[in-house]
Amino acid sequence: MEVRKQLMRYLLMLILCSNTFISRIQAESVTPEEAMLLRDEVRGMFYHAFDGYMDHAFPRDELKPLSCSGEDTLGGYALTLIDSLDTLALMGDLEHFTTSVEWIGKNLRFDINKTVSVFETTIRILGGLLSAHLIASDYATGMRIPSYNDELLHLAEDLARRLLPAFDTPTGIPYGSVNLLYGVDENESKITSTAGGGTLTLEFGVLSRLTDDPIFEQVTKNSVLALWARRSRINLVGAHINVFTGEWTQKDAGIGTSIDSFYEYLLKAFLLFGDEEYLFIFQEAYAAAMHYLYNDPWYVEVNMNSAALVWPLFNSLQAFWPGLQVLAGDVDPAIRTHTAFFSVWKRYGFTPEGFNLATLSVQHGQRSYPLRPELIESTYWLYKATRDSRYLDAGRDMVASLQYGARCTCGYCHISDVEFHKQEDHMESFFLAETVKYLWLLFDLAAGSDNLVENGPYKYIFSTEGHLLPATPQISLVQEHCSYIGAFCPRSNFGHESPTFDIPMDSQESNATKTVLDTTSLFGHSDGHKSSSVSGVIKGLCPGLSHGQKYGISYVASHSTTPRDEPVDQRVGDVVQSHSVVLLSDSSAISTPVNLQNNTEPSSKGDSETFRE
Repeated sequence: MEVRKQLMRYLLMLILCSNTFISRIQAESVTPEEAMLLRDEVRGMFYHAFDGYMDHAFPRDELKPLSCSGEDTLGGYALTLIDSLDTLALMGDLEHFTTSVEWIGKNLRFDINKTVSVFETTIRILGGLLSAHLIASDYATGMRIPSYNDELLHLAEDLARRLLPAFDTPTGIPYGSVNLLYGVDENESKITSTAGGGTLTLEFGVLSRLTDDPIFEQVTKNSVLALWARRSRINLVGAHINVFTGEWTQKDAGIGTSIDSFYEYLLKAFLLFGDEEYLFIFQEAYAAAMHYLYNDPWYVEVNMNSAALVWPLFNSLQAFWPGLQVLAGDVDPAIRTHTAFFSVWKRYGFTPEGFNLATLSVQHGQRSYPLRPELIESTYWLYKATRDSRYLDAGRDMVASLQYGARCTCGYCHISDVEFHKQEDHMESFFLAETVKYLWLLFDLAAGSDNLVENGPYKYIFSTEGHLLPATPQISLVQEHCSYIGAFCPRSNFGHESPTFDIPMDSQESNATKTVLDTTSLFGHSDGHKSSSVSGVIKGLCPGLSHGQKYGISYVASHSTTPRDEPVDQRVGDVVQSHSVVLLSDSSAISTPVNLQNNTEPSSKGDSETFRE
């Protein structure tokens, strides 16, 4: 029986390889002229969806593109319009940008009896308002609105203050939801995701810099430190945690659902604010992820304490990871992983929410594609770093899939089943904030870019919702410090000048030979995923101290003992040697199954809802 299974898998690979060979003969690489046409096509995609929303759904939160109606999904405050603001600015549409900003400034209010997600409200609403404010208030952007008088900034501050009660917990990790009028309900769940507690630093930090009120930056940084202090002894974090006790309620560690943007914001908070504390945490977190989760070229989920494999699954939210690796300068594994992830897209025309690496099939209960941007985002970053035409070819395939599979009457529809391309009457706001934005940036870059990101006055960090946050002097205040609360510098360490290295803030410019951050700067050598050691000491930090001594960030062990079903895996401390996946050289071929080490099926986990974070 096992031989038959292996034979079937071999035949499948041959079929995929032959299909790939034929498609490569038929399709030539994207030329600069075609890139211009594709950029214009993506612009048309944006306006088909944006106009559909404005004509049929505004001011409700989101568009129902099949029935041409609207629905309130987050708070009932024109979510899609706010999420679209900086995309309008990026495309140079001053007329729609001005009209939208003026309407929001006059009509939007947050003193409403609505219980909202802290995470979603922060990344979509708060981030959208701040990004648009920074563009509309600055002549240097070319999108300055003469009548604008900081209305969006005032709204952002009001909203953030209404979210602050969520942080009033014993751990400092916020509740998942808060009522904008009454604060946290007494029956609110005490369980939140790692992404929900660790993906707030950019938006709240920018607000603190713009308002000169440190409270926003402080509470979100404390949340990150609280999560990191409760990491396992092998530097992995779980998916869900109790904000009162600090106990992990779901101990699956991965880079996808419920955890993804925790990693993302560690690096981006350093890049935007110059706070080396985030860099140190990112180094250790990234090294652990590459050590225990990376099954080249895929990523799996493991128990955070033992590193035992529990979930051999590619989930679509993992697809942001190659883009993050480009920002960190670790490009080689990013290329291999993107190739594997894109092979899933090529197979179905979209990426399902879950793809089982043991069976090489769509995971039961996770068959949908809700117009997610993550794989497109990584495609853009890899093209920006390498200028390899394969990423333009991938972008062309993605445009074709969206146009022929997801385009519907008034916008673009969710795909409820990637195998049958069945459409669903829903369009998330992030389709306009991210999905078409990254596609447009990809082709504009190939056509000879002339946009705010590539040619504007500042270097921009993209939030996890794709919002543009500029590294202006007011925001990117590099704070050299030797201590955080609890850290110290022994006198013996001041006898010599410690080596330093600098990571320039203009390093987001990249080409075929220059990536955003040099891996040797982050990890001390070019193979960053094998060690988290640093070759030098970052300027301003005390030499010769441990991570905990430098920053006073202590490891907080769980009060409960390790359960019997979670033995400490023998692989802890050693590189996992289960890399049996064979990566085919062509981008449209599915790799062979992950070696499950005698496990043929993932652990029972149920088909619970896949959360945005």
